[in-house]
Amino acid sequence: MISFIMEATQDLAHQTIGTKEDGPRSNLALTNLKHYKMWLRIIPYILFLLIGQTTGILLGRLYFDKGGNSKWMATFVQTAGFPILIPLKLFLVSSPTSLRPPVYKLTLLYFVYGLLVAGDNLMYSYGLLYLPVSTYSLLCASQLAFNAVTSFFINAQKFTALVLNSLVILTISACLIAINADNEANTSNNTGKGKFALGFLCTLGASAALAFNVSVAQYSFEKVIKDNSLNTVVCMQLYPFIVATCVCVIGLFGSGEWHTLNEEMRNYKMGGVSYVLTLTFTAISWQLASLGMLGLIFEVSSLFSNVIATFSLPLVPIFAVVFFHDKMNGVKVISMILAMWGFLSYIYQHYLDDIEAKKATKVKLDASTELF
Repeated sequence: MISFIMEATQDLAHQTIGTKEDGPRSNLALTNLKHYKMWLRIIPYILFLLIGQTTGILLGRLYFDKGGNSKWMATFVQTAGFPILIPLKLFLVSSPTSLRPPVYKLTLLYFVYGLLVAGDNLMYSYGLLYLPVSTYSLLCASQLAFNAVTSFFINAQKFTALVLNSLVILTISACLIAINADNEANTSNNTGKGKFALGFLCTLGASAALAFNVSVAQYSFEKVIKDNSLNTVVCMQLYPFIVATCVCVIGLFGSGEWHTLNEEMRNYKMGGVSYVLTLTFTAISWQLASLGMLGLIFEVSSLFSNVIATFSLPLVPIFAVVFFHDKMNGVKVISMILAMWGFLSYIYQHYLDDIEAKKATKVKLDASTELF
């Protein structure tokens, strides 16, 4: 990625030398300049997603590992950090009123999307509670395969041989984890096979739900909101997260789990202060990850966003072995390799698409040159 950007910057330096020579070349240089500026906007989103997701998963597992047991609290912190977006929302300039969709349409969109986010996060919380973090993260890689399907039907994403290859590879990776379920259930902290199966199904369901959610987000950006400002990304996170957080509060009180929170904090193995800090930094981490994911959907596509998210997942098991002493057996190693293979297939497809786009631009340049 870094080498691509450096090469692109060098190309831009050479191309801008001749921008004043003729009209067509000047247009090409301007097009390339916009392309590289887009990558400069994308890089912070990539870092937000990679750092936020990895940290959020590890801190979420730390919460359960050190004495936390509330599924609704674990779900709550995944969206409760939304207040940190308020200063950014106030700073950003809104689009002209004439360009905005009707208020009722936006309200319905944010409300429904918030409900989807809350349900997705709850399933992830169950998975993180009942599965070793290494197993959990490898299963999450299946979201890329699910997203390829949802992108095809919702966003008209085309299928290629490399995309199909990734689908097959990631499916095999998830199946290997399923085959290894009996061994995992016997060696994990939650020894019940029923709980392991529930965690497995919830994580797989959450991955499918996330794939659907990001495709819906892309459709909303392109077909409903139709606004190219950063304010759109912030609103798509801020308002649905308010809805999702309210749902979590209702769930926390409705389930009765709020009665156990004081005792949970007192009995937390790392102390009450660490309990609060763990939840606080988990909330911040997921806000960064969500901002990065929505930003990549906005700038590129839901599929590309999921590719970047999947890149960090095979790395999480390595941290899990170090910090949580998860067992890394041969099946997990093979599953991790397959997950990386699926990820690289998508990256290579994106590389080929970029080459095709450059060729198309060159053809247009040559045709314009002939006219002159």
